[in-house]
Amino acid sequence: MSSTDDTPNVVVFFTDQQRWDTAGCYGSPMDLTPTLDAMAERGTRLEQCVSSNPVCGPQRASLQTGQYPTECDLHHNLMSGEADSPIEDATTLADVFNDAGYQTGYVGKWHLANTRLEPVPERLRGGYEDYWIAADALEHTSHAYEGTLYDGDCEPVEFEDRYRVDFLTDCAERFLIEERDEDDPFFLFLSHLEPHHQNDRDTYDAPDGYAEEYANPWVPPDLEGRPGDWFEELPDYYGCCRRLDENLARVLEALESEGIADETIVLFTSDHGCHFRTRNREYKRSCHESSIRVPAVFQGPGFDGGGVVEEVTSLLDVPATLLEAAGLEVPESFQGESVRPLAGERDEANEAWTDDALVQVSESAVERTLRTDRWTYSVYDPDGDPIEDPASDEYRERYLYDLRADPHQEVNLVGREDYREITEELRERLRERILEYEGSEVEIRAAEYPA
Repeated sequence: MSSTDDTPNVVVFFTDQQRWDTAGCYGSPMDLTPTLDAMAERGTRLEQCVSSNPVCGPQRASLQTGQYPTECDLHHNLMSGEADSPIEDATTLADVFNDAGYQTGYVGKWHLANTRLEPVPERLRGGYEDYWIAADALEHTSHAYEGTLYDGDCEPVEFEDRYRVDFLTDCAERFLIEERDEDDPFFLFLSHLEPHHQNDRDTYDAPDGYAEEYANPWVPPDLEGRPGDWFEELPDYYGCCRRLDENLARVLEALESEGIADETIVLFTSDHGCHFRTRNREYKRSCHESSIRVPAVFQGPGFDGGGVVEEVTSLLDVPATLLEAAGLEVPESFQGESVRPLAGERDEANEAWTDDALVQVSESAVERTLRTDRWTYSVYDPDGDPIEDPASDEYRERYLYDLRADPHQEVNLVGREDYREITEELRERLRERILEYEGSEVEIRAAEYPA
């Protein structure tokens, strides 16, 4: 069964910690992403796509299982000494593609097995069966120009004097051009670490010479004037984004050279954004746009000519979207909905779509956020343990931002009397979403004092 329009191939080009506004198709003036911009022109772009949880492990678990992190029991990054990942028992994207006769392959950062520096055993690979070159904690087994991943036999795959993004793309190209069976469709997930910082050095490591090219960078308005390390790191961060786009071009060129570009769905997206320590003590784990909003662009069967989806969408919707676009049944355990009906002519879908998204925030706080087309409304448990407690039954209001009047989220309106009516409406909507997705009736207390 080779790929067709009814059974298209699927490629996910996944980056780590990439802000939505690094891309020209989202308004960046830096010209970092000509390949992605061309994809958006050809296909479908999600204008307001947000993470289900803005931290690596939980969002990756959500993307592979189609469930919120609390529901797939992985609400924080797995830590040394903890039990094996619940990914072993979940129904995953790869499981569904396997059952449909697809070849499944994974390259890059996994972050769902808690093996740290050791290979990921087969039972913890989320169902990816046919091609595997990955490391659980790639940021700890590699640096920008050297490192180790592991193949399907748990044997080391090492690289040296080769930029990490380029090497991972080499591995993906090997599958596309040499390793796959041309008689069957495939699902390939290419998971880059860039532009995530290098943990042990706390630096963003662009390819040699690229930071110098962006030494006088455009500064996103939400960062300007705030303390943080954006003024040091933006040149390297932008250099990483540029090299990612160049490697996206390599993947698309490989599909063209194999004659399968028109029968392959390609998704470019990221797990969360980056606020460069302007909102808390690190880079993400907050309800702010810089932390939760991501680029998300599709091309290929079902998406070409789809234009811009203006509605609020979530990365939780991506698994259902990919399966539905491939003509496969979405498992009942998946909590998201396909966004494909929103592309192109979509009057009925537009009317039926719930134009808001629940975001679970963990590790920095036990927090829940409702992101609507206009508002960011966030509540937290001030007494909750951000690591131990996946949720709470009682929250207190923490943030309210009007994204139309204040798109850079400079003024927190929570607790103000003149916003009482909208706050009460958002409070009830958030309670409904928590009940819908987490199955819990919660109490949300008003802010104790105006911000």
